[in-house]
Amino acid sequence: MGYTLNFDAVWRSFDLLLAGLALGLALAFAAILLGCVIGLVTAFALLAKSRMARMPAGLYVTIIRNTPILVLILFTYFALPELGIRLGKIESFILTLAIYSGAYLAEVFRGGLLAIPPGLREAGLAIGLTEMQIRTSIIVPLMIRNVLPSLGSTIISLFKDTSLAAAIAVPELTFEARKINVETFRVIETWIVASLMYVATCTALAAIMRKVEQRLTVPR
Repeated sequence: MGYTLNFDAVWRSFDLLLAGLALGLALAFAAILLGCVIGLVTAFALLAKSRMARMPAGLYVTIIRNTPILVLILFTYFALPELGIRLGKIESFILTLAIYSGAYLAEVFRGGLLAIPPGLREAGLAIGLTEMQIRTSIIVPLMIRNVLPSLGSTIISLFKDTSLAAAIAVPELTFEARKINVETFRVIETWIVASLMYVATCTALAAIMRKVEQRLTVPR
């Protein structure tokens, strides 16, 4: 017996899919902002002279990078309340995604920092800049330019990871698509539309990141 495609049920609930997509983008944006802060601090700690700074940073990166993100999400949402730490669904997911992304961004930023000539720091000290001024005015801006391609890939990957928020009933795109699927039984149509929305959004994000790279590239 053949299967006849019928997208009517999906189109009737398309506003829910759009709302889910917008929430997914908001989750990814919030998580990447927090993750960049965590990753940058961790990257500097990984390159610090002090072993007391390097060890905790290295342990954090190792544990998080080797733990499935779904396990981290479930731990944050279901296990932390047993320890007296209670967060809402959205807050717990953003926190988990930020911590997860921070571990990966730490390695991205560390590579970018290693690519910066050490003479720039010495030049900054020579003109009277403090270590903090050197980092904020010279090192970090140059590092961001160096890591933009990797940063763009991480942002796209994080957006796709927001689909895992459905595991704790956060109403993002995958959750809404699954809900429509259960209510209408239009399995193929629902997941075709959801997949195309993910593809279109990731393509747009990649195009935006390429534009940013072109604007910030130093002419040779």
